[in-house]
Amino acid sequence: MIIKPTRADIRFLLSLIAVHTLYFFAALYYGCIFNGDSQEYVDMAHNISKGWLYAGDLSKPLQAELMTLRPPGYPLFMWLVYLFVHSNWAVLFVQNIISIFNIMYLRHAVRNIGYTRKYDWVMLAFVVIYPSQYINTNCITPDLLLQTTVILYFSSFIRFVLYKNWRFALYMSLWLVVGLMIKPVAYPLVYIHALVMLLAGVVIYKDLLHSFLCAILPVLVVIGYGYFNFQRTGRLHFSSTQSFNAIFYYFNYYKDTKGPDEAKAFLNNERAIIDTMDHFSSRYNYANRRGMQLLKENFGGFMVYHTKHSLRMLVDPGKGEIDMFTGRLTLEKLYDLHDKSGFYATMQEKGISGLKEYISRSPSFPIAMVVLAFNLLRLAGMLLFFFNKSVDVRIRVFAFLLIAYYVFIAGAIAHIRYFMPVSLIAMACAAIGFQLQLQRLRNTANIAKGK
Repeated sequence: MIIKPTRADIRFLLSLIAVHTLYFFAALYYGCIFNGDSQEYVDMAHNISKGWLYAGDLSKPLQAELMTLRPPGYPLFMWLVYLFVHSNWAVLFVQNIISIFNIMYLRHAVRNIGYTRKYDWVMLAFVVIYPSQYINTNCITPDLLLQTTVILYFSSFIRFVLYKNWRFALYMSLWLVVGLMIKPVAYPLVYIHALVMLLAGVVIYKDLLHSFLCAILPVLVVIGYGYFNFQRTGRLHFSSTQSFNAIFYYFNYYKDTKGPDEAKAFLNNERAIIDTMDHFSSRYNYANRRGMQLLKENFGGFMVYHTKHSLRMLVDPGKGEIDMFTGRLTLEKLYDLHDKSGFYATMQEKGISGLKEYISRSPSFPIAMVVLAFNLLRLAGMLLFFFNKSVDVRIRVFAFLLIAYYVFIAGAIAHIRYFMPVSLIAMACAAIGFQLQLQRLRNTANIAKGK
């Protein structure tokens, strides 16, 4: 079926093209398209052409950790683009097209749950005044592609609920598989997905066979890829980032609770112990055990710290990302443990009197405050959506759990880009929330006027 675009569709699309073009040319001007992980994806994309799944430089000694550090999804995407134009700018150009698709497709999908194009101005405001979407679109990072799979996963669930067709549940499983092959952050979601599918089959649709097939597919992929990694490294696992983060999570926790010097000493000591181990499986197992031990020793304090930083994702304006994008902030300065030029450090040292000085050396601060205001409005709109009974409760609960998963899993090493997989879904929920509230107020006003 061919969908004929309306004037509202065309206006919305042209607005997106305009803002994406602006940020793409800004990326060309500033040239800051790499973050701390980008080179590993570039190396892996180049190595794929040689038959290697390896996120490192093949001219240097091989490291087992780099064999499974990055899943192959995003490097495969880059490699496909390189086949036509061997340029990272070509990758970013394609990513801008994908970003426009993500927004347009989600806008279309949520019309199934009550969104109307009359309120495009609400959704467009949230989308346009959120620099993180465009900054990460114009960066060599897999977060945009993961966003695509999450949006397709969410829209398939909407159709599964509305049409009661297991074909859409199968689509959910397939998009989840693609997502976990792009970033390991989707890996634990496999088991939550399996539980949701089984509950749907047993409690709601009375169809155990189809629910089991949709539940087990992503689990089998995880097991199969883990076995593939076992053959290469001698350890059954999905990604080596799990063991790295098991300890690195506590680096930030110690930095904020015990000070930067003690945090650095802690991390150096742990790495020194790991470096004495010859085999990858020994290093991986030690890091996992050590991470669990640290969690048990600091469970209460760490969980409060983890939750606080996770919830920050809901309102974080991404000032650091803006400064990285424009070149005002470098990775070296970002990871400088003793840097005192940040907002919180300045306020702590000089109080409100330091605000003028901070703004003078940080011109992105007013922009960040505008983004923060819209993020707070977005949060309010999300709450209106989650508590509005006119939307199917299954869809509201699913949207809440999906957003909550990506918020909570960001944790102690949270960067705003970790929220990107669900940021557009959060905006869509907020837009619907405000739309339903505005419609209710208008209906109330019409009743009062006797219309």
